Amino acid sequence: MSRFDRYVLSQYLLFFGFFALILVAMFWINRAVVLFDRLIGDGQSALVFLEFTALALPNLVRMVLPIAAFASAVWVTNRLNSESELTVLRATGTSPWQMARPALVFGLITALMMSVLTHFLLPASIGQLQERESDVARNVTAKLLSEGNFLHPAKGVTFYIRQIDPDGTLNDVFLSDRRNPDQSVLYTGARAFLVKDQDQTHLVMVDGMALRMDTKGRTLSTTVFSDFSYEISALADQAGNRARNIRAIPSLELLMISDQIVAEEPFTRGQLAEELHLRFARALISVAVALIGFSSLMLGTFSRFGVWRQALLAFVLLIFIEGLRGVVSEPVLKNADLWPLIYLPSAIGFGIAALFLQLAARPVRILSKRPRAAPTKATS
Repeated sequence: MSRFDRYVLSQYLLFFGFFALILVAMFWINRAVVLFDRLIGDGQSALVFLEFTALALPNLVRMVLPIAAFASAVWVTNRLNSESELTVLRATGTSPWQMARPALVFGLITALMMSVLTHFLLPASIGQLQERESDVARNVTAKLLSEGNFLHPAKGVTFYIRQIDPDGTLNDVFLSDRRNPDQSVLYTGARAFLVKDQDQTHLVMVDGMALRMDTKGRTLSTTVFSDFSYEISALADQAGNRARNIRAIPSLELLMISDQIVAEEPFTRGQLAEELHLRFARALISVAVALIGFSSLMLGTFSRFGVWRQALLAFVLLIFIEGLRGVVSEPVLKNADLWPLIYLPSAIGFGIAALFLQLAARPVRILSKRPRAAPTKATS
């Protein structure tokens, strides 16, 4: 690469980092608000909240990386064009194909980043995140220690504590168990304590009452007790038995032992093929959108009104490519043999970029070809 190519590439990477940082921060704040409300509301600590948000970062970066690459390509190309640097290159005989070399190298660098994310970092982070979610779901004690809120530690179970004393005493406890559709039970207690017995956790209620409603017999029975023990460890049994997330499966397993995964886990061949090839296609998309962003702004000639029309065209093409990615996934999910369709958006993106570069290289013959006026015959 020439010195100018290295300079342009450095500008691409600089603004790529800027746009990626802004977009990740926006998505991270939105994600963090939801996690904060869910985790802190369930009694988890701030460290757990920070751990969950950190594990979600690779997925956020994966989402914004192609957009940041496209925005960087458009911004830097527009800047070079407005400062007449591209005009000087054109005057020296440099073709648009040669000027596209920094954009191509930039796209390959972003593709390498995307490959590391999709094949290594993302499966590891999603797997760790799913494991930590299961651990949090099993930690029923942390879920229940939240005063003044109606909590739902499991489906069909509602728990309420009016006040928690410094010594751990729970005051005015309410527990509703509706997991059995034929029978629901309401427990109330003036005081309660959480007691751990090896791997089990019990809620010991003192001076309370149990209301048992039989929906079939339409009967209501009342029991007053001085102390009562309720095992709450079973509330988290379902949390530890969830299937593995398909995005947490390493790419090597998807490539080598897909038949075994289909036999042991609830995934179809189409889902595995779509997930595997989509990881490779995301890297190609990063190259394609960078080239589209550059080549679109190379169309046309100088105008005092800027290149907003070319930028709008590039943005419309970006939306088209991203929308096409969702369309081609549906047939692959139904038939795994149609996996080449996953690469169709990338191929179309490369074709569009090549067409724009060719149009930019021959603007007179293709874009501005007009019939010449017939020469007038001189009269004597």
